[in-house]
Amino acid sequence: MTSDEKRALLLLKSVIFHYHGLDEDEQKLLDEAAKQMDAQEELKWANEFISKDYLSAFERAREYLNNTIAKYDKEKRLKYLDMVWKANNKKGYITEMEATAMLKLAKDWQVENELIEMVKK
Repeated sequence: MTSDEKRALLLLKSVIFHYHGLDEDEQKLLDEAAKQMDAQEELKWANEFISKDYLSAFERAREYLNNTIAKYDKEKRLKYLDMVWKANNKKGYITEMEATAMLKLAKDWQVENELIEMVKK
């Protein structure tokens, strides 16, 4: 995985976790993901991206991700959303706001139906 791919994935995970306010468990999951991918600098970048303006973070991230992840092949776009969905499940729940945010991105990336089918399983 390239640095740009790590950056995009960690921004995706981070902005979804921040959507309702990042808690300690979510921060641990982000730190663990960054460690597993050897992507501490990319996580730092994602956190700085979000902290620049917390209120507009999702829309800014959405624009950034639409210019990066949306260009990946369909399988990879769905894989990234699946990774975020599973990361949310690790904490034991997915809020309605997080699910809605992921569905918005899936719609942008033209994988909405696939994400819904994947979640049903």
